[in-house]
Amino acid sequence: MNKITLLIAFCLFPCLAWAQLSVGIRGGYSTSSYSYQASAGTRSRSVEGVSAPTFAFVFEYFDSKNAGIELNVQQLTIGFRQLNEEGELNQTEFTYFKVPLLASVFAGRSGRFQIKAGPHLGMLRSVKDISRTYSGTTPRELPTFGQPGDNPNKLMYGITAGAGISKLFGKSTLSAEARFAYDFTNPESQDRVFDMSSTNLEFTLAYLFRIKERKD
Repeated sequence: MNKITLLIAFCLFPCLAWAQLSVGIRGGYSTSSYSYQASAGTRSRSVEGVSAPTFAFVFEYFDSKNAGIELNVQQLTIGFRQLNEEGELNQTEFTYFKVPLLASVFAGRSGRFQIKAGPHLGMLRSVKDISRTYSGTTPRELPTFGQPGDNPNKLMYGITAGAGISKLFGKSTLSAEARFAYDFTNPESQDRVFDMSSTNLEFTLAYLFRIKERKD
């Protein structure tokens, strides 16, 4: 994960010499959902997701008056809650280090409306099977991922997009934002289910402080 962050920072460094640079923190709440195919040719099924706090370190720079790039180094927890007909619950949570790299455009001056979109990469930090109360359903339920030998795939990748508003106070910026992400990640590595994917929705607040003025 550190190698991914360093590589992105190295690629951005030439631009930073001419950009307006701000750093800060972002925090809030996320909610996720999963869909999966138990086997090839079967219908995709959706299951409930989990909600959890999220936070990130934020690096934002603008190289023009209304466009720029934002890099986040984020901790994010997503997961699923799957109930059977008797109300028994299987629940698993995945915690990732996630790095979205988002192109952003905005309108306004001291008060701004901003739209962002771009790819994200991440690495699995931990996984926990919170509850496991049933098995052996047809079609098959989602398997465990936090038990010895489960060996889930660690890489996360997908697309993130968001919109929000921000207010400038001198060198400080306060912002509120909603983000939606689609992950192509399939954490299953042993073919116990055919395919998995997830989405998550975030509602966050951020504080940024400008540490470098843009050179015209």
